[in-house]
Amino acid sequence: MPSAAAPLAGPLLEVACDESGSEGEKLVRGSTDTFAHASVEVAPAAAVATIERVRVQARSPATEVKAGVVLRPQNRRLLEWLLGDDGPLLGHAHVHLTDKALHLTERMLHLLPEPEPEGEPEVAGPDALARACTVHRAASERLGREGWLSVLSEFNDLVRAASPAQAAAGASSLACRLSGLDGLLPAGLLQVPVDPDGVLRLVARGRGTLDPIVPALADALRHWSAAGRPLWVVHDVQSALTDAAVERAVARSGSVTSAVLRGVSFVDSHDDPRVQLADFLAGAVRRIASQVLAGEADAGLVELVAPYVSERSTWLGPWLRDPGSRAGGAARRHGSEGESAAART
Repeated sequence: MPSAAAPLAGPLLEVACDESGSEGEKLVRGSTDTFAHASVEVAPAAAVATIERVRVQARSPATEVKAGVVLRPQNRRLLEWLLGDDGPLLGHAHVHLTDKALHLTERMLHLLPEPEPEGEPEVAGPDALARACTVHRAASERLGREGWLSVLSEFNDLVRAASPAQAAAGASSLACRLSGLDGLLPAGLLQVPVDPDGVLRLVARGRGTLDPIVPALADALRHWSAAGRPLWVVHDVQSALTDAAVERAVARSGSVTSAVLRGVSFVDSHDDPRVQLADFLAGAVRRIASQVLAGEADAGLVELVAPYVSERSTWLGPWLRDPGSRAGGAARRHGSEGESAAART
């Protein structure tokens, strides 16, 4: 956690966060193909009022706002209100979206081959993501999405191997699979270690670096820190966000976050209506994104969530954005504070 820092101008900025689609370090062949992390800056009273309105209009007995309820066709107008110009979230929320397969492609390119003795950063920068996009697109075109996912699954299972024998078998299988992609991947990527020591080093370096929640939280911290106000983050309980993981997210988000972040606390979503709104937003964006990957996108919903999706998301190409930019209009409508944050991110 960050140490005490000098006082900053302006009141404390408190944001609430939650995620959807988390399966830890299992990134392919799981229950979800996308991961979304949402953060909202909404007053508790406004969050309570929003939840009550949803319960009444959706005719739901639930005490929480769940994406599954609001995404039902009969509740389309309610969803449009929640995410639209007159709703409580536009200009007050941010979502980092992750295509898990693309994220795993970046991790594989980063972890193979073995680094030089001086070491390597845990999380790569934008250049590495651009390279991952190029490889992911080309490999998916050559093998088909399912074919490339099977290769990524081999790497995912290797890093998550439960025993040295399982890791050794996984490394041998992955090396064989990658050898058939000559000319498509960087030459160094084909050098999968198959000796026992090399395999164990790979597993040790990779374990704990695959979960997309760390780069997602880093993006959220960077976004909200741009306002230059003292920042406090309230997050739904998440076992992956250990003290060490939060410190890595802070380090990745940059010096501005280190200066303004006052702390991170964890709560049960049942106890904080703002976290419930973040949970709804993350769930809605994740489901819509999964439809996009499946080629079943609802153009209206894609455009509806566009102002919330971070441009630093781990996604193959930019999310659809209206040239008129509803997000920009929302920032102006919600005042200079929102405009300042949007301008600096």
